[in-house]
Amino acid sequence: MSDAIAARPIAGRIALGMLGIHAALIIFSTLALVTFLANPTPEVQAWLAREPNATVYRIAWRFSGPTYVVAGFLAAAAHALHTIGARGRVVWMLLAVSLLALASELLGTSTGFPFGGYGYSSLLGYRILGLVPFPIPISWTTILYCALAICGRLLPARDDTGTRVRWSVVGALLLTAWDVAMDPAMVRTFHWAWDNPGAFYGMPVTNWLGWLGTGFVLSWVMLRFVPPSEFAARVSPSRLPLVLYALNGVMPIAICLRHGMWWAAVLGALAMTVPLIMAGGRRPGTIPGDGSPTVPR
Repeated sequence: MSDAIAARPIAGRIALGMLGIHAALIIFSTLALVTFLANPTPEVQAWLAREPNATVYRIAWRFSGPTYVVAGFLAAAAHALHTIGARGRVVWMLLAVSLLALASELLGTSTGFPFGGYGYSSLLGYRILGLVPFPIPISWTTILYCALAICGRLLPARDDTGTRVRWSVVGALLLTAWDVAMDPAMVRTFHWAWDNPGAFYGMPVTNWLGWLGTGFVLSWVMLRFVPPSEFAARVSPSRLPLVLYALNGVMPIAICLRHGMWWAAVLGALAMTVPLIMAGGRRPGTIPGDGSPTVPR
């Protein structure tokens, strides 16, 4: 047995472990942001100022957000290593997509193209070149990986140009669906701000276009490393990417509900839930005689 094959069950266990950490931190952060941190009373503020509460609050506020994003990325990365197996190709795929996502964010925060003018606060950790928090590009990669896994359950999986285009379009739509509730929620909680706020809870139209265009390019790049037929056969049969995708909708939708941003909450929930329900009811085929180990569910 080669080292690569022997390592795949270990990667599967890591994927499940990271998914558990990711879920726990999302639940913790969501409960905090929609309860006592949503509109802290003087009594709550006094309670938070007392030790050890002040230390716990300071550490959690600084590290929980970046940590849950990193845990989600590691879950996706380990899952890709487990299901696809080609370690070099998977690493290069994740690196290429993350670097392109970073490039798009650096371009956006420095020029306003393609999303519109915006800037990040310090709440998401260290900012690369003083502009983009390091969890942002890997969060793009995580959700995009899940989006293409969903595509494998919804779309024909051939490796011709037309199929890659269709997958890239749907991947971009699924990626953008995540932003419907997330952007209003993150603006409301001061994670970033728009220079010229738009009509949809501050989000400008250019942001939708930027997400769709960037999502298409990133999907196309990811599919150059792992073509649709392989994505559908190896990655899509697992439900882990579906769970990971769903988990990332929990906090933004909850925050939108808590602050009365009803359209963002309802539309965001529908945009993510409908494709998840459709994908959950279908199961793609597998490569005959592939010999791949069972993927984590």
